[in-house]
Amino acid sequence: MKASALVAEGERALLAAGIEAPRREARLLLALALGVEAQALVLDDPAVDVATGERFRTLLARRVTHEPFAHIAGRRGFWTLDLEVTSATLVPRPETEILIETALAHAGDRRAPLEIVDFGTGSGAILIALLCELPNASGLGVDVSEPALEVARRNALRAGVGARARFGRSSWWSHVRGNFDLIVSNPPYIPSADIAGLAPDVRDFEPHLALDGGPDGLGAYRALSAVAASRLAEGGALIVEVGEGQAEPVASLLRRSGFPRTRIVPDLAGIGRVVAAFT
Repeated sequence: MKASALVAEGERALLAAGIEAPRREARLLLALALGVEAQALVLDDPAVDVATGERFRTLLARRVTHEPFAHIAGRRGFWTLDLEVTSATLVPRPETEILIETALAHAGDRRAPLEIVDFGTGSGAILIALLCELPNASGLGVDVSEPALEVARRNALRAGVGARARFGRSSWWSHVRGNFDLIVSNPPYIPSADIAGLAPDVRDFEPHLALDGGPDGLGAYRALSAVAASRLAEGGALIVEVGEGQAEPVASLLRRSGFPRTRIVPDLAGIGRVVAAFT
């Protein structure tokens, strides 16, 4: 069978399941089954053997249930990284790269010996990206999920920053000691009542621990801000990602928690996506 016929078959199944961009997704699934880059299937229409066709249909059967493609592939690109992701970790989003850009802009001298802590580290995406850009920095990634921490440790080793990255289990500050130059986090921020209305790719497959921000979505920010100002070195910053409509409430919360200055950074759609707070 030709690759194009399998792509067409997958496109029909994915369209019926309500998957966006079904042709693109079908091509990605077939490329995964073949072990090639998806671009190769745009440039060529190779013959596909029976075993590969079966692998493709197995992958397709998972995707039509709305299991995220990143979980099926076991990988996700973020910043300059190729990260391992599993059902224990949130799939890194492009919007989170705004947090990386904000943190690097604040750091200024990229060769400074900074100490970083990343709360709710998940796959380790934020901490590892920062350590790759800050060669003399070291950092701690914190999460309540030991399976997520295991993924983060593997990602740090693969990225070549394992010697400068530490990972530990903690509920926010409970087991975190010391002071830091940068406190960063993409915490759970979805109000509990909104979880049921999320897209099935997120609601049914991503860890609710990484999604549920409590009744108003701001629970994690309260936990972080409770002692954050006292744990920052002079000139340090707390930089967090927020959900739509949360930027000003979070900035206000941080100002009441000992941060005299805050800044809201919008995403490409003009939505406040990152809040930075300074002592």
